Amino acid sequence: MRVPQYHHVRTWLRFFSGVVIGAVISWFVFLFMYGVMQEKQIQKINEQQKLIKNLSDKNDIWEEDFERLNEETEKKLKIQDVQISISNGRTFHMDHLSIAEAEDAIRADLASLITKDVETIYKGRSLLKKAIENKILDINKRRYRLDVAEIFFYTNMKIEVRLVRL
Repeated sequence: MRVPQYHHVRTWLRFFSGVVIGAVISWFVFLFMYGVMQEKQIQKINEQQKLIKNLSDKNDIWEEDFERLNEETEKKLKIQDVQISISNGRTFHMDHLSIAEAEDAIRADLASLITKDVETIYKGRSLLKKAIENKILDINKRRYRLDVAEIFFYTNMKIEVRLVRL
């Protein structure tokens, strides 16, 4: 048995030469289209990188301004309210009225702090603490000294105190 030779049959020769020429042409078309698409992608990436850099620069400027304004605002914060809470009033078997009267007495002494700068009050916190701790309260015919547990400084200053029997 013999293998037929392709160069004798013209149809096979035309078919294979068409396949080869089509493959070469399609390869060139593919390379052209791929190159055009890559060029567009590179241009798009460059534009996006420029836009990102521009926006990040603007964002940095905004953040700096925002931080500066926040710092200025924090310096201008004023105390609007003073809240006092006595944490251990129940251990001395006090009723709610006695605890509320004691809190009001302390709050009345600290009323001068309202509308003062938070920063100024914070710098003098040790003096404030000593002033509160030196106060002696008469509650239900007994004398109590105050001990400051916590002080929170913000527009609403919160002070938590404990009573110590004398």
